[in-house]
Amino acid sequence: MSIAQPALASATQLSGYRLMWIFVMFDLPVTTKAEARAATKFREYLLDEGFEKSQFSVYARVCSGKEAQEAYMRRIEAHLPDKGEVHVLSFTDRQYENIVRYAGQTRRRPRRNPDQLALF
Repeated sequence: MSIAQPALASATQLSGYRLMWIFVMFDLPVTTKAEARAATKFREYLLDEGFEKSQFSVYARVCSGKEAQEAYMRRIEAHLPDKGEVHVLSFTDRQYENIVRYAGQTRRRPRRNPDQLALF
């Protein structure tokens, strides 16, 4: 067995402590046509990057670990609109399990995590 095999095996294990969730929350101005275009462009960018709309102006995606999360952060930063507020939260899949969701006054079941993580 080579030295590279154990390292590769540990790198491919995607535990709840390695998987990361990224939530992008934003409040962008849309009072002018240019601002509305910039906000739309940012939302479309997030969708193109594999984010899903969680709530209005809240987009989320799962990624394979801290390195991937940092790469997404660099790309998001490169696509920020000129105006408005953007907040990015990152946490592990284990932490995400503790999120409580409500629809109206009814508590909703936790979201089911993806069975398989697509890596590109």
